[in-house]
Amino acid sequence: MKAHRILLVDDEPGIRQSLSGVLEDEGYTVDAVASGEEALAALPGGGHELVLLDIWLPGMDGMDVLARIQEVSFGERPVVVMISGHGSIEAAVKATKLGAFDFLEKPLSISKVSVVVKNALAHRALKIENSRLKGDSSSRYRIIGESVPMKALRQQMTLMAGTNGRVLIYGESGTGKELAAHAIHALSPRAAEPFVEVNCAAIPEELIESEMFGHARDRIGKFQKADGGTLFLDEVADMSLRTQAKVLRAIEEQRFEPVGAAESTQVDVRVVASTNKKLEEEIERGNFREDLFYRLNVIPFFVPPLRDRREDIPLLADHFLAEFTTAYGRKPKELTAEAYRMLSEYHWPGNVRELKNLIERIVILNPQVRVDARHIPLNPARRQPDRSFDRFGSLQEVREAAEREYILKKLEETAGNITRTAELLGLERSNLYRKMKTLGIGPKE
Repeated sequence: MKAHRILLVDDEPGIRQSLSGVLEDEGYTVDAVASGEEALAALPGGGHELVLLDIWLPGMDGMDVLARIQEVSFGERPVVVMISGHGSIEAAVKATKLGAFDFLEKPLSISKVSVVVKNALAHRALKIENSRLKGDSSSRYRIIGESVPMKALRQQMTLMAGTNGRVLIYGESGTGKELAAHAIHALSPRAAEPFVEVNCAAIPEELIESEMFGHARDRIGKFQKADGGTLFLDEVADMSLRTQAKVLRAIEEQRFEPVGAAESTQVDVRVVASTNKKLEEEIERGNFREDLFYRLNVIPFFVPPLRDRREDIPLLADHFLAEFTTAYGRKPKELTAEAYRMLSEYHWPGNVRELKNLIERIVILNPQVRVDARHIPLNPARRQPDRSFDRFGSLQEVREAAEREYILKKLEETAGNITRTAELLGLERSNLYRKMKTLGIGPKE
């Protein structure tokens, strides 16, 4: 294992010699310098993870050096522990504000130095790991697509990011409803708190109540695990009416009783739900509670099927190619024009999930760098060339036709309600009116 590298900055030769010896005995690699100027010269490319920095130095003092170290990029920046023979509360407070991890007073206690060094290095490693995980999470839950419906979806998310309103996400299986739920959570004030998922379709009826609310003896339920964060009810229409009633009460009161418990538990949970069914029809059939529907449907989202946003297929394919070639340690691959055409013409009954699985299969089974149409195992019967845009002469005409078709579809979904349609599109009501006028759409078309 590579030894941690420490830079010791102190103008006293005795301190440099003795402290370097102690730290090297503990397995660290130590570079020692006598001034702030030497320290700043040694840092670039030095690979130092920790700086032990004396405040009182000839020339540039330790506080100035500390401030300069904070200008180093996050991944390269060492953690700093200040040292002083004239310690004061004011100096310690100032050093902490400037970014120092800790403050040691002379004469130095070897045992305390050892503990502080270990804690400082662990703190730096944790910050770097958290930053990496946050970056991975942001990439993992990024909404990919430049089509009109996906831009509208992202705009909707931005508009409601600062709220705690309940969300109901509609869409076919495989369209990315779970991804949308994660993205909503990541944009919300609860982003640092838990995101807890319940797959309502996968849990047996006899277990779902204890899964949701826990058991007094030995189980913490999903509602309690999500306290302070977001609870995602995936395929919420698959819950029984009995469970729906309990979920409704928990949502309304933010309180529930674990199975077998005499007392209720209070929580603070934001609920995001999803469904691939038309809940209005489920209500008419008696399969879904109308009052629960209105509690969940505060902010509705619709994730469109992949066949309705074909222009996003090349972007998604490239994204999955990069993801899986990296994951499996393969050389970067590229799709030919014929391969892109084949993907774009396919009907995608399984939506984005089907495309993702297909690209993963291609990466695993095909060693060649260039992926052609013959390497794509798709059912030709599912290929449906779309020639509907051949009648247009310019890109502007194609764009306007797509916008007109999408707005008409949303108007149909809301039975012509302009306010609801504007919300679904992420537009102001007045902007939607202007857009409709420009595209020749009448209010009751």
